[in-house]
Amino acid sequence: MDFDTQSNASIWLMKLERWNKINSTGVGSVYSIFDPGTARLKDCVIKDVVEGKDGEKLLPGLDLVPTTFNLVDLEGEYKPDPKRPSYVIFQEQLAEIEKNYDFILFDCPPNVLRASQNGVYCAGEIYVPSNPDALSLIGFTLLVEKLLRFQQQSASFRTTAMGPASQVYGIVFNSIKANTDIEVPKMRMQLRLNQFKTQKRGCAPTAKICTTQIRDAMIVRRAVTLGLPVFLVGTEGNDEDTVANDYLKLANEIIENAPPENR
Repeated sequence: MDFDTQSNASIWLMKLERWNKINSTGVGSVYSIFDPGTARLKDCVIKDVVEGKDGEKLLPGLDLVPTTFNLVDLEGEYKPDPKRPSYVIFQEQLAEIEKNYDFILFDCPPNVLRASQNGVYCAGEIYVPSNPDALSLIGFTLLVEKLLRFQQQSASFRTTAMGPASQVYGIVFNSIKANTDIEVPKMRMQLRLNQFKTQKRGCAPTAKICTTQIRDAMIVRRAVTLGLPVFLVGTEGNDEDTVANDYLKLANEIIENAPPENR
């Protein structure tokens, strides 16, 4: 589920030509379930989204609910019923399809505005990508504060069947350049995470900085250019020491770190 108004995930996985058709009409994008409100989320799902030049399915099982630039209208022009905010509408429609999937990922920008609220409200866990720098530490602190405020705001809409509100379960350091020492920014982030855990502020008791780090590599930029997941782009170097393997290790770590009810 792409909730980033920049539409990077949608453009990447669909490639520009296919995505432009949705962007020009708005039909089939996630925003269409809110405005004009006649679409259903289940009808916006693009099955087996990654295709080759001849339309062959390259990664069966990876579906996408795309977004377009008009998602930005959710923040201003869209006027929801106060009794049915957008995240409630989204959750009701998500319930129609969630049993079809082992995992559902919400790609959200680093804020808790309306677009992100849809994902945060429905998620079981939150993982925060981070660069090893001071700005990311400040951003994480602000994100947790906004997350707490939204959880309080939306609490009255939650049902028992939905389970507890989502919390931060992990921080993922990415874009790590070769021969870069990140121990100091990592230590500072760990101290802030420990502080929030002790205060029970938006972070799960088991929240941690993920052991797996995602390296910066040319293959990632090549994958974006080709419109393919890293796994479908030729390997670089030793098969055991690739960025693709970083992502595989991270996925396994997230699964192992998940609360029992989400496994």
